[in-house]
Amino acid sequence: MMGRITILNLSGRYNSKFHKERNHLWLQTSIPAPKRSLMDSDLSMRTLSTPSPALICPPNLPGFQNGRGSSTSSSSITGETVAMVHSPPPTRLTHPLIRLASRPQKEQASIDRLPDHSMVQIFSFLPTNQLCRCARVCRRWYNLAWDPRLWRTIRLTGETINVDRALKVLTRRLCQDTPNVCLMLETVTVSGCRRLTDRGLYTIAQCCPELRRLEVSGCYNISNEAVFDVVSLCPNLEHLDVSGCSKVTCISLTREASIKLSPLHGKQISIRYLDMTDCFVLEDEGLHTIAAHCTQLTHLYLRRCVRLTDEGLRYLVIYCASIKELSVSDCRFVSDFGLREIAKLESRLRYLSIAHCGRVTDVGIRYVAKYCSKLRYLNARGCEGITDHGVEYLAKNCTKLKSLDIGKCPLVSDTGLECLALNCFNLKRLSLKSCESITGQGLQIVAANCFDLQTLNVQDCEVSVEALRFVKRHCKRCVIEHTNPAFF
Repeated sequence: MMGRITILNLSGRYNSKFHKERNHLWLQTSIPAPKRSLMDSDLSMRTLSTPSPALICPPNLPGFQNGRGSSTSSSSITGETVAMVHSPPPTRLTHPLIRLASRPQKEQASIDRLPDHSMVQIFSFLPTNQLCRCARVCRRWYNLAWDPRLWRTIRLTGETINVDRALKVLTRRLCQDTPNVCLMLETVTVSGCRRLTDRGLYTIAQCCPELRRLEVSGCYNISNEAVFDVVSLCPNLEHLDVSGCSKVTCISLTREASIKLSPLHGKQISIRYLDMTDCFVLEDEGLHTIAAHCTQLTHLYLRRCVRLTDEGLRYLVIYCASIKELSVSDCRFVSDFGLREIAKLESRLRYLSIAHCGRVTDVGIRYVAKYCSKLRYLNARGCEGITDHGVEYLAKNCTKLKSLDIGKCPLVSDTGLECLALNCFNLKRLSLKSCESITGQGLQIVAANCFDLQTLNVQDCEVSVEALRFVKRHCKRCVIEHTNPAFF
């Protein structure tokens, strides 16, 4: 019989020599593979019908992550990152003769003795691309690696990654247990992926109704329509970062969603955190629409939205009365009238950045200081119209101030610092960079009263080494940023 050697002792006695060589001969003989039964064929078909996406990234480029750290992959395909589909590991088939003749099987690996819930906990610390690799180890790991609890976050980074295709493959796999929806996915971060288009965002909008956080900063190919789809189909979205998306000029519901409003959704969008930094084409009318639809906003960042004016801020305060943090840095058309509108937020405002708003003077600072008494952070760097009078009024009314940046304000001198030190004892961060009128005397007064000071920036200031040493003695935890080579 082909594939088998039968060894007999014609004398009927036991032959130890033949017995010792029996296993050796069986292993060296070519044995044909057994034919698969119908059951094995069905198993193979089921295996191929449940694909597992493995993420293949070019070397030295960031790949997929799941929100707990970044890692890179080692495979490269034509210089770009794509999402590939692989079958789960096949069931191991062995010939019965080999199984009988082989050496005793090794003991089960220690990690395989862990229960499923412990394995899932271990997998929760792995980045996305490593999870996909674990899914190819064995069938058990395949099922555990695709546990929906491990896929609350998808993080994609890199300029060459084919984001649209990757999102399609991932969401399709995560939707297998709950057709057409990813109920566990709450966070999607695709920052800096220039190849993300409206098609990728539409995939997220269709498949992720429980999405709560979306970050697409630097994805400059997405448009208003895609953002409208996301905010309309993801009613639980609270955090939206579209910074650097130059084509985004507004945040609103789609026309269809506005017509077919559900009682639970209402006319408003549930976004609380919105970052539109570097959305250069955002204008007052767009901000008006955003404020009218996103009335629950608490954090709003409009840095370098250079077309905004005081009128846009008026709309903002009318609709969004719960804002705690607001940044209008580098909005050159914002003036004291805009700060008067911002001051209407009153004690709810805790963070305000008006850096490089050249039209702001002591008048605007007085409005903010008078009504926003619980202000904790103020960045007024580059507002050259601010003087000691503005700093004095700020110090006397906002006594809980913890961080102040008045760098490049040449009219602020030791007089303003003295008033600040005698009223704001909880000050932890102070920046006086390029304040030409500041001397060592003002710094010594600050150090003698603000013991909790942690960061002090006096770069490009005419401050003596003795004054810096005085600060260091009284504020032992303070990190001093300076340009004096004699102090170290």
